[in-house]
Amino acid sequence: MHTEHQQRRDRLMAKIGNGTAIFRSAPMAVMHNDVEYAYRQDSNFYYLTGFNEAQAVAVLAPHHPEHKFILFVQPKDREKEVWSGYRCGVEAAKEMYGADEAYPIHELDEKLPQYLEKADKIYYHLGRDRAFNETVLNHWQKMMRTYPRRGTGPTAIEDTATVLHALRLTKSEAELKLMRKAANIAVEAHNHAMKFATPGCYEYEVQAEIEHIFRLRGAMGPAYPSIVAAGKNACVLHYIENDSQIQNDDLLLIDAGCSYGYYNSDITRTFPVNGKFTPEQKILYEIVLEAQKQAISQVKPGNPYNLAHDVAVRIITEGLVEIGILKGEIDKLIEEEKYKPFYMHKTGHWLGLDVHDVGVYQHGEDKPQILQPGQITTVEPGIYIVPDTKPAEDQPEIDSRWVGIGIRIEDDVLITDTGNEVLTAGVPKEVSDLER
Repeated sequence: MHTEHQQRRDRLMAKIGNGTAIFRSAPMAVMHNDVEYAYRQDSNFYYLTGFNEAQAVAVLAPHHPEHKFILFVQPKDREKEVWSGYRCGVEAAKEMYGADEAYPIHELDEKLPQYLEKADKIYYHLGRDRAFNETVLNHWQKMMRTYPRRGTGPTAIEDTATVLHALRLTKSEAELKLMRKAANIAVEAHNHAMKFATPGCYEYEVQAEIEHIFRLRGAMGPAYPSIVAAGKNACVLHYIENDSQIQNDDLLLIDAGCSYGYYNSDITRTFPVNGKFTPEQKILYEIVLEAQKQAISQVKPGNPYNLAHDVAVRIITEGLVEIGILKGEIDKLIEEEKYKPFYMHKTGHWLGLDVHDVGVYQHGEDKPQILQPGQITTVEPGIYIVPDTKPAEDQPEIDSRWVGIGIRIEDDVLITDTGNEVLTAGVPKEVSDLER
């Protein structure tokens, strides 16, 4: 991927012109006391460098006569490496990652000014690392103080998101290869879980089977905490306790994806663990399935991003009216968002290096993002009849036979030149395939 990262940097530098962009690596995250989580690099940093160590800074300075790409990294330290792992070191940072120049991280304050003094703007995201935010701001303030004497230097700071996120939104062939692999591993895990899950077993047993396949097939692990939610637990959107015993007539909602080479998949299926939907489960399931199919059909180049959501909302609202959970005129119910107690989230999100990947959905009011080939979005409508939901004054009481049913169906959809490709189509979702 060395050439791939170089191409990404080149595209970004073409956008920032005489600016200098600064990127900070992700910090080490502490699990408890002095035990750290497995390291996960900041997505922007990884996208541009492929460098997977903490305490690093990447600088892009297209205006500099010699050094366009500079890395500041931890120097080699044999004693520390014995305890906590191999370090690339300064020399190898140039050789392995294509940096024009590399320095030890402790020389940042000394070396950074030469890459700022001729820039007209600093591109930097004010992130969670407050100490490093202060470092960047202090350098900028020093430059501003000497600006009257020199007449050069950055007079503004702009968030890197404004230039970088649009690049990340469209996936290259190399990225698509990784995302297909992540999707295929998750497809296998979901299909195994459907066979494994039986009445009487526990949600965490199903979770263990899914995540076993993730690692067995070379994934880094789950892309997010796996959701294995039986019965009314499925009405909690981000249910992750996964500690309930699965009952005979439960639907089981599994929302699980893996991370492969830093790229993610995200799949949800809901199915009857005993092999047979109850009448109420089947009615609600078929509404969600139709909403998902119709929404996916709108995911194609030239369509606005929000069209899939609007289509799903209409089908779900019509379905809820048909079965008496909502009453009224469809357009008015949608306008007044009367469906929201039962469908409270959006129909999808961008997918890539982050599960909720970067990229705008709206360019101001009445200007939605237009779908383009190479983008990947999830499509995930749902219906949740949450216990103790209080209907609006003009809406009927909810019949108890519906209460506690939660359903979501989610696929990862790539926009192609001619329409779309469902990367996760290998997990069944038709009623006839889920019943036995």
